[in-house]
Amino acid sequence: MENEPILTVTAGSVYYGMLHAVKQAEIHVVAGEVIALLGSNGAGKTSLLEMIVGVQPCREGRIFYGSKDITRMRVEKRVKAGICLAPEGRGILAAMTVRDNLLLGAYHYRGRIDESMETVFRHFPILQERMGQRAGLLSGGQQQMLSMARAMMSRPKLLMLDEPSLGLSPIMVAEIFKIIEDLKGEGCTIIVSEQNARKALECADRGYVLETGRITLSGRSDELLANESVRHAYLGGE
Repeated sequence: MENEPILTVTAGSVYYGMLHAVKQAEIHVVAGEVIALLGSNGAGKTSLLEMIVGVQPCREGRIFYGSKDITRMRVEKRVKAGICLAPEGRGILAAMTVRDNLLLGAYHYRGRIDESMETVFRHFPILQERMGQRAGLLSGGQQQMLSMARAMMSRPKLLMLDEPSLGLSPIMVAEIFKIIEDLKGEGCTIIVSEQNARKALECADRGYVLETGRITLSGRSDELLANESVRHAYLGGE
């Protein structure tokens, strides 16, 4: 059915011992949407994404991928099914080459890797020039590109980006979000977790705001950009 969610989280919760990091989260994502996940550092954004991909267990609630309940599904099966996360801090393997990092991203992919490479190089041409270079020698922005490209190698149906602009120069931030816009134009389904709320909302269709692990606000991006509390907390009161 048209507009049927590709992802639905109902009352999802994550705990670290006694710490309740994500509290009864309710989100849905429709195929082709870009969703902005906003919140300050420690608000629970990373924990929510890790719960969706299966790195952190969903202790309460349910996660549905289409109509399938994946709440107890192992991480590798979720990746095979088309859910992929480019983690905060990039998570690249610095001693390995750019090529090997990309091939690692396609480990569970059963399609044509050369086609995945072509897609990656179309969006990240600098990586094609650096294929034989050790990943740890790339600039910070290039490492972020490699993290995103590695996640894209499995041709995911749901791509999640955790703080893609973290620590980057303004020029590189603009380039990263231009790539996200291009992916959106190609129909990719993306959740982008960001402290740079303006950039995230400007490229997203809808957004969710997390505060101390709880979703406190959601809506269309234009609504959130105009919301007084969002402007005060995340947009510098503009």
